[in-house]
Amino acid sequence: MTNSTAASGTSDLVARKATQSSALPQNSLSLLGLFGSKGDLSAMVRLPSGRVKTVRPGSRVANGKVLGIDATGLVLEKSGRTQKLEMPGS
Repeated sequence: MTNSTAASGTSDLVARKATQSSALPQNSLSLLGLFGSKGDLSAMVRLPSGRVKTVRPGSRVANGKVLGIDATGLVLEKSGRTQKLEMPGS
């Protein structure tokens, strides 16, 4: 198996793994990643519009509010209900 490098400098294998079709549901809020120190985490989310946004506790997103972020995901309050968004593949 060859592992040639695409024009962007990314190997074919890495590019295929990073661009999986239908890996996340479309038209819904999706958690893409978590970053920061343990006591000061932020999250990167994809909005239903497809836009990507960085959020912290207290941020407003997709008609809801981020209540908290921990190592497993984020808790969102929307229409008086809480919802946990976990990292994909967890």
